[in-house]
Amino acid sequence: MAAKIKKGDRVVVLAGKDKGKQGAVSEVRPKENRVIVEGVNLVQRHTKATQADPQGGIKSKEAALHVSNVAIVDSNGKPTRVGFKIEGDKKVRVAKTTGEVING
Repeated sequence: MAAKIKKGDRVVVLAGKDKGKQGAVSEVRPKENRVIVEGVNLVQRHTKATQADPQGGIKSKEAALHVSNVAIVDSNGKPTRVGFKIEGDKKVRVAKTTGEVING
């Protein structure tokens, strides 16, 4: 199936502790149906001191969200579903709310 959400897309979180927050997709994991969004779903990890990180301590990092819990933000700033349309010889993603082509 074609990717509805790609790296670099601006998305809004629809469910969970960070509901309503927006960010850019930094990583997509299609086999797991998960995405990582910058600045969203931060978790704390206790890390041991290593040569690369002699300090160690408690570090914050972004955890993956299920792709069903995020939606692409359209040009009006609202969450939208994604459809596909053939333009010429290319298949492009289209916002369902506005009908505009999504860049990506």
